[in-house]
Amino acid sequence: MKITNVRAVQPVAEKSPPDWRTTLGQILVAVDTDVGITGYGVGGGGLAGIHVIKTVLRDFLQDRDPEDVESLWELMYQTTLPYGQKGLAIMALSGIDLALWDIRGKAAKLPLAELLGGKVGQPMPTYITVWDTIHAALDRGFRSFKLHVENRDDGDKVAAVASTVEEARREVGDECDIAIDAWMRWDLPTTIDVARAIEPFRVTWIEEPLPADDLDGYAILATESPVPIAGGEHEFTAAAFRPLVERRLHTILQPDVCWCGGLTQLIEIYKMAQGAGLRVCPHRGSEVWSLHAIAALDNDPLPESGRPWMTWVGGQPPIEDGYVTLTDRIGFGVEIDEDSLEILYS
Repeated sequence: MKITNVRAVQPVAEKSPPDWRTTLGQILVAVDTDVGITGYGVGGGGLAGIHVIKTVLRDFLQDRDPEDVESLWELMYQTTLPYGQKGLAIMALSGIDLALWDIRGKAAKLPLAELLGGKVGQPMPTYITVWDTIHAALDRGFRSFKLHVENRDDGDKVAAVASTVEEARREVGDECDIAIDAWMRWDLPTTIDVARAIEPFRVTWIEEPLPADDLDGYAILATESPVPIAGGEHEFTAAAFRPLVERRLHTILQPDVCWCGGLTQLIEIYKMAQGAGLRVCPHRGSEVWSLHAIAALDNDPLPESGRPWMTWVGGQPPIEDGYVTLTDRIGFGVEIDEDSLEILYS
């Protein structure tokens, strides 16, 4: 089997946020082969990511064996290394890697979860990210929640965040899990003060309170915060996760498979984390791109709710009463109706 073409477009996604998550957002990658199998993946980088694929990676992959996924990942990484250790080039590479894994599963006629040694058909509990009220999510059957609190202030950020968490705990009761997300907006003293203020409310984790590159700040949090720290959503490749693991900067690692280098890198991150006794909760894990790895590799699965605007990805298992269940569809199990796509960038 040989690769005959690599295609990339950015479909229009209604209600996609009016920020970089759209302008540099999700791209669809298709890898065609000479035996009629097409693999699909989703990466990032918008038009910039598409440019990297069209001008560098497409011709590089022509006529290569698509099932040699790990070797192709290393070759693509080395090819883009001068400008692509992190960021847009890795986001683009992620989409190709996922498409190659889709081909591998389709060629084996197996769901990727089974190819990775796991099972399908087993319901997995999920958590939902909410920006406003938690009530609607509770009514939908969710029992684990993450609150976005980065902009809560009212003149006293610590008090405002603590009040929000206290109110949420009162609403959901003692049996539900609550985490919070600061989206890299706080400094070290604020984070420590918030952690101490919310400790009585049994918060599962504080996510990305500091900028992603403030490793020394996270080292202090790892020892001083009474609430576990999560992060890694905005980190790239297993190599960059290694210091997070070795220094134990995060209790919970949250790689995004569509950004961090694809399934090849997510698998490596799982191996490192498990060796160190750390938990992995992939960003947007209930999306099918991470879900197969979670089903196969995670002893305590808790996939996060996905992007509601990604409606052009068919075959995504729905979350029902707070649980998501993989089917036995081969590969990632996605269905892409290319003829019906409205294209933003190509």
